[in-house]
Order: sequence, then structure tokens, then C-alpha cells
Amino acid sequence: MIIMDGGKKQELIYLQNQILECRMCRDTFGFEPNPIVLGNNNAKIMQISQAPSKSVHETGRPFNDISGRKLRGEWYHISEEDFYNPDNFYIVSMAHCYPGKASGGGDRRPPKVCSKNWLSREMELVDNEIYVIIGGIAAEFFFPHEKITALAFEDREINGKPTYILPHPSPLNMKWFKDYPEFTEKRIPEIREKIHKVLGRQI
Repeated sequence: MIIMDGGKKQELIYLQNQILECRMCRDTFGFEPNPIVLGNNNAKIMQISQAPSKSVHETGRPFNDISGRKLRGEWYHISEEDFYNPDNFYIVSMAHCYPGKASGGGDRRPPKVCSKNWLSREMELVDNEIYVIIGGIAAEFFFPHEKITALAFEDREINGKPTYILPHPSPLNMKWFKDYPEFTEKRIPEIREKIHKVLGRQI
């Protein structure tokens, strides 16, 4: 692993402070945004999902919801301590804020302006070893015109680093998990092994 210099570490801290102060989407949302970001520049894993949930918006803690419990417990098999250790995971989303509910149900799509303004700069400053991409919207951003059903079973790369794509662990995706049981039975153990290896944990 390349050790980041102090300048880039400070640059990331400055960028994170800018993100936390961002209120760009206040009028679009119709409520006060609450940007969420967690992680250090030396985080081993950069996990990029779609957008925080309402529960995360209210608590200020990423994946502090049903999806997070499934992700940590059933899929990763790691403790909350490991997951929220900023030297282990840089936890970020396409949109740093909960975007509100869509008129047809579910949450709104994350505003594109957020990933354009912040995410690419974060990716330049975090010296992660692997990427974990969560959800169809995040997968589409990195792998346009490709279906997450195929991506979820493939090893990919972003910026020359190993990348693993997961469907969102939301209860709303239960049909997908039933349709593709091999993902839970075979693919998740493969990805779990990669995560534990990077974290220096025994499965």
C-alpha cells in the first residue's frame, strides 16, 4: 500500500468539512440536508452506495438501519467496531444526503451534482485497497450500460483496484435474492473472503 503524505490527508479532511457544510440541495429536497461521510485517507476499503436512508439521515451514522445490519452481519460477518473503524472503511454514497421520498414510493434518486462535486475528489484522496459498490445506481455510475445482475457475479476494477459489486441489501430487494440464490450461497462468501483478507481477519 502506498502511504499517503500528510498534505493529502489534510486535503481530505478539508474536503470532508466542505461536504459536511454543503446545503446545495436544500431547495430540491424541501428539508435541511444532513451530509454523511465516514473514513480516513488510509481506509482499506472504499464502500460506495447510493444514498443514505431516512434512518441514517436522522442518526448521522451510515448504514445504521436494516440494510446495514444485513450488510455487516449476514454478508460481511464483521462487527460494528470493524465496520465503523475509519481506518477500515471509507463509507460514502453517490449522494451524501438522504434525498427524500419519491412520489411513487421508495427514495428519490441521488442528485447527480453530489457525485460530480465530491465523490471523484474523495476517490483521488483515499488510498484504499479495494472498492465495494452497493446498489444499481452506484453500479451504473461506474459501469454504465451494464446490468447489476451480471456485475454482482464478476470481479471488476476501478482505478486499477479490485472492485466487488453488491445489490443493495434492502428488504425491497428480496425478490432479487430469491431469484438468484447463488449470489447469497456462493458469491457472498467469495466477497466476504476478500474483505476479511484486506482487514486482516480470519473467517
